[in-house]
Amino acid sequence: MTRRLLPRSVAAAIDRSKILGVRAGRGSTHRFIGVWPIVLDGRVFARSWTVTRGGWYRTFLEDPRGTIQVAEREIPVRAVPVRSERLRDRMERAYAEKYPTPGSRKYVRGFRAARRREATVEFLAGRS
Repeated sequence: MTRRLLPRSVAAAIDRSKILGVRAGRGSTHRFIGVWPIVLDGRVFARSWTVTRGGWYRTFLEDPRGTIQVAEREIPVRAVPVRSERLRDRMERAYAEKYPTPGSRKYVRGFRAARRREATVEFLAGRS
């Protein structure tokens, strides 16, 4: 399967935002959930905080198709788990840079936990 990145304009808009709306699964009854996006080299990533059954991350593992919400647009995506430790390390540095406020520190540190590092996905262009 070909890895199709999201359009540059979409990745740039996501990079400028602090929150990205994510709805996991095709024909999902899930609502949009706000996640903290990271954009590295034009690629869009997110990491799950709770990693619970029925949550967005686990739903994407069962059905990788879903939708992201960028401004007023809904864009079909495919979520692909990230296995690269190097990329996960880069994300942690990016989280610290993008979310530097005192209130964010707890979450930035928490994203370093092994179970949350494992719950990292890349969003690719897709059709629902």
